[in-house]
Amino acid sequence: MAKSRTYALWDKRKKVYIGESEDTDARAEQHRHEGKQFDRVEITSRPMKKDNAQKREADQLAMYRRGHGGEKPRYNETDEG
Repeated sequence: MAKSRTYALWDKRKKVYIGESEDTDARAEQHRHEGKQFDRVEITSRPMKKDNAQKREADQLAMYRRGHGGEKPRYNETDEG
């Protein structure tokens, strides 16, 4: 069974995306091809079931918004991920 992880993309010292994926390396490449600018990928969870990773992603986004006046990271389009 595939396991998902949560991750964050950083551009210099600024977190620009929070997501989850079963293959973070491939997903990072996909983000680059989409034109997202970042210089670092940080894995932010241990491997877990996809539904748990999606909940963790939503929790991480909520925490980010609380600390940033309700704003999402630059490339996140929804509040859940």
